[in-house]
Amino acid sequence: MGFSVSEPAGYDLFAHQEDRHRAKVAPLADRLRPQTLEDFAGQEEILGPGRLLRRAIIADRVGNLILHGPPGVGKTTLARIIAGSTRAHFSSLNAVLAGVKDLRAEVEAARDRLGKHGLRTLLFIDEVHRFNSAQQDALLPWVENGTVTLIGATTENPFFEVNKALVSRSRLFRLQPLEPRHLRQLLERALTDRERGYGERRVELAPEAADHLLDVAAGDARSLLNALELAVETTDPGADGVIHIDLAIAEESIQQRAVLYDKQGDAHFDTISAFIKSLRGSDPDAALFWLARMVEAGENPRFIFRRMLISAGEDIGLADPQAVVVVEACAAAFERVGLPEGLYPLAQAALYLAGTEKSNSLLGFFDALKSVRAANRQEVPSHLRDASRDGAAFGDGVGYRYPHAYAEHWVAQQYLPGALQGEVFWQPGRTGWEGERRQRLQRRRAAQLAAAAESAAEGESFAPLSSGPEDPALERWLRRQLGAEGERLDQLRQRFWQNAHWQRHGRTLVLEARSLLWALDPLEATPEGGVVLHVVEVGDQERLTAQLDLLDDLRRPHLLRAALKDPEALVRQLEPGHRFETLAARNPWRGADPETVSAWLETIERLAAPGAELRLLFSEPQLGPAAALVELTRAAGPTPRLEALEQAISLEGPWLRSSPDPEALGTELKERGWTLESQDWSEPLSLELNDAVIERWFAPGAPYRQKLEQTLGTGAIETLHQVFLTQRGRPLPQRLGHQLLISRRPGPP
Repeated sequence: MGFSVSEPAGYDLFAHQEDRHRAKVAPLADRLRPQTLEDFAGQEEILGPGRLLRRAIIADRVGNLILHGPPGVGKTTLARIIAGSTRAHFSSLNAVLAGVKDLRAEVEAARDRLGKHGLRTLLFIDEVHRFNSAQQDALLPWVENGTVTLIGATTENPFFEVNKALVSRSRLFRLQPLEPRHLRQLLERALTDRERGYGERRVELAPEAADHLLDVAAGDARSLLNALELAVETTDPGADGVIHIDLAIAEESIQQRAVLYDKQGDAHFDTISAFIKSLRGSDPDAALFWLARMVEAGENPRFIFRRMLISAGEDIGLADPQAVVVVEACAAAFERVGLPEGLYPLAQAALYLAGTEKSNSLLGFFDALKSVRAANRQEVPSHLRDASRDGAAFGDGVGYRYPHAYAEHWVAQQYLPGALQGEVFWQPGRTGWEGERRQRLQRRRAAQLAAAAESAAEGESFAPLSSGPEDPALERWLRRQLGAEGERLDQLRQRFWQNAHWQRHGRTLVLEARSLLWALDPLEATPEGGVVLHVVEVGDQERLTAQLDLLDDLRRPHLLRAALKDPEALVRQLEPGHRFETLAARNPWRGADPETVSAWLETIERLAAPGAELRLLFSEPQLGPAAALVELTRAAGPTPRLEALEQAISLEGPWLRSSPDPEALGTELKERGWTLESQDWSEPLSLELNDAVIERWFAPGAPYRQKLEQTLGTGAIETLHQVFLTQRGRPLPQRLGHQLLISRRPGPP
C-alpha cells in the first residue's frame, strides 16, 4: 500500500474509502500513529529541533536511511511521517512477506515513474534484516544509482544483519525505547482523541493501573496501546456508563513484561556485554539482574559459563587466581545437577567474580606478542641458551646464575634479549594475590634496571684507566662488570638508607639521581610528603621518566634537571619556601671544582629544613690495573719485583681518587655547623682479564697508556703489557671502597 501527499494519476475513490473504513476498524496502535513530526513522541536525540533528520524531513531531502531499534518505538511511524512530508512516491514492502519478485516489481515501477514523470520513489522495507543476501544484493544497484531511495527498518544491528554495501550507502539512526513520560502522552492521547482513540467513550483509568501499564510496557508504545485496547474492549461500562479500568484489569491486560531477547541478535550481545561489564565493575546486584534476564530468556547456561571463564582471566586474572578455579568448579557442578538446581552454581560463580579483586595485568601477554611480531630477530642471550648440546664449542650457558643458589632463590640477571632490556610487559595490580607480590617485583625490576644505569657511576673513577666516557667499549665492559649486580646494588641501597629518620610527611631531595633505586625508600616511607629527583644529564632524565611508569603504585616523584655548574637552576624550579627533611646523593659532583662543590653545599643549606639529614655516599675503585694484577699474582706465590709495575701502581693512586674528596667535604660540612658521621667499608669485585680489556688499556691512544707515557718509557710500558698478557683468562680482583657521610643540620628533628 502506498502513501503520498498528493493524489497521483489513477487515484481510486473507492480504494480511498476502503482505506478510511479499514482505519476505523484498525487496532488502536495503528489508528493513533502520529501523522506529523509534531505529534511524534520521543526520539528527541534524532528528531528534536535542529537535528539532522528533522531538518532533512522538513526540507524533503531525505536520503537512504536505516532505522533500527526495539519494537514499538516508532520506526514504521517515522517512515510514514516521511511519506507524508515528501513529494516523492512512497512504496512499502515487508521483508518477511516479500521476495525478489516483489522487489523487482517495485524497482521497475520506480524506474517507470522516474523516466516518465521525473518522480522519485521512497521504498520503505520493514524488517529489512529479513531479506537474505541475494535479495539485498538485488536491491543494491538501484539504491546505488538513485532509482529508489531506501528507508529500512530493523530491530537488529544493521552492521551485522544488513549488507555492508547498503549500510555504507545509508545513514543509520538508532531509535531508543520510549521514556515513561512519552508513553504517558500516548496514553492520554488515546483516552482523549475523539476521532482515533476513546475520546467519544467514557473511560476512567485508575492512576495505579496507568502506572502498571507504563511500567510493564517497558518503552514499547505498541505494547502499551494494545494493552489499553484490550482493557477497554473487554470491560463493560458500569451503572454510570463509565468504563472503569482498575489495577486488576490492567494486570490482566498486560500480565508480564516481555523479555526482549534474540539469541542471535542485538539483545543477546548487549545483555551478555552488560553482564560482563557488571562483573568487571564489581556490581553484584547488576550482575544478578543481567544473569536473571538471560536465564529468563532461555540463554544457554554453558554460554554464560564460557564467558565467565574468559572474564576470570581477562578481568580478574592474578588478582585472584582462584577465580578461574571457582568458575570451572561451578560449571562442573551445573553439568552434574542440571536445571533448575544448577542455577545455584551459576549464580555462585557470577557473585564470586563480581565480589573478588580485579586486574587486567594478563593483557601484558599481548604487549609481549606485539614486540615479538615487531622485532626482526630476538636472539636468546648466550647465558640463557641450552649448554647441554654445544656449550663447550660456543660458550652457550656460560655466565648463567642459578637462582636457587642465592638468597630468596633470586638473583638479578637479564633474561630478555639485549634489544628489549628494560621492557615491562606485566604490570601487576595493587590488590589481591598479585598486589601482595607487586612491591617485591618492582624492587627486583628496579634493581635490574639500576645495575645498568648505575654502572656508569660505579666506573667513572676507573674510566681514565680504561677508555673515554663516550667509548661504547667502556659501556660494554661496565655492563659485564655490573650488569647482573642488581642484587648487590639493592643491598647497597639498604645500607645507604639504614636508620634514616623518616617522617610520613617528610620531603626528600635526591641529587644527581641515575635510577629510581635510591628513591624507593623515601617514596615508601613518606607517603604524605614528597620526593624530588634531580638529574644532570638529559639521558638520565629520559631514563628516569620511563622508569616512573614502572613504579606507579608509589607516589610519583617530581623530576627536575639542573646542570652541575648551575645549582641555582634547581632552586628556581622549586616552589618558594620548599624545604627538605632529607637530602641524599651517591657520587655527587664528580669532576667539579671546589667552587662548584661549595655552591652546591650552599644550595643544600638553603633547601634543608631545620634538623634535616644529609646522606652522601662515595664509591670508588681501590685498585688500578697494575695493583689488581699484583693482587692476582700474589695468590700464586711471591710476586717478582718489576720496576715498571711498581711505578704504575704509584701513578694509579691519584688517578682513582674521587672528586670531591669525602674527607675534605666532611670537614667543610662541620665548619658549616652540620654534625658528621662517617661509615667506611670495602666491597670485593672481579673482572675477567681478556684480550679486549688488555687492549683497551694498552692500545695506542688508550687513556691508561697515555697516562703511563707521561712518566714511563715505551719499553717499560711494553714490558708491563706483556705481563698482563701472561695472565689472560684469570679473574682480576678489584675492591670498591664506599664512604657514607651522614650529616644533620642543627634544629628540631
